[in-house]
Amino acid sequence: MNRSTPESQYPQKGNILWESVKKTYERFLKIRGHPSEIALGFALGIFVGMTPFMGLHTIVAVAVAALFKWNKISAAISVWITNAVTAPIIYSVTYLVGARIMGIKKAFQLKDINNLSAIHDLILKTPEIVWAMTVGGIIIGLPLAVIGYYVAFSITSKYREEIKAKLSRSKEILAHKRQLRKAITADERSHEIKADNPTSRNPAPTDPEKPFAAPDP
Repeated sequence: MNRSTPESQYPQKGNILWESVKKTYERFLKIRGHPSEIALGFALGIFVGMTPFMGLHTIVAVAVAALFKWNKISAAISVWITNAVTAPIIYSVTYLVGARIMGIKKAFQLKDINNLSAIHDLILKTPEIVWAMTVGGIIIGLPLAVIGYYVAFSITSKYREEIKAKLSRSKEILAHKRQLRKAITADERSHEIKADNPTSRNPAPTDPEKPFAAPDP
């Protein structure tokens, strides 16, 4: 007996990731609120996600969104642009950009950590590294937030228009069905009246030879 299990029975990591992204996208579309407020919250989340304070992103984004009365849910979703998978890439880029802006001549590299002395130097340079990542995060985060705003606004507005169009078509179809039902009911009633009143179908014949009687004055 072959006990081998087909590979299709085991969910692949790519499929799990895609399903997660798809569900998040569907939830984003169904967020209640005005498209501009949703887009502002989304842009805020992206900007906060570029900062080096991972672990506090959601708290900061939701708090700022609540302060400005933007959408908190969209802000909480978009901060996850920085996650366990993307953080090494994003933070490396933000640090290099920040270091260039701040004029740091020798940027920190992981390969430099090869002994205890290097680790000690790294600890001493931590404030400098954090500041460089913050500056780089702001510089990169601003244009990304602007792009994110227009993308989110476009997507949510288009989705709302499609929903309105579907509702309008459904109402038109329902109204047409009601009118058709009324017409059928009226026709059936007309047939019933004619069936109950046979004289309406076969009126009494008039005698052409009978003289016309004038009414009494």
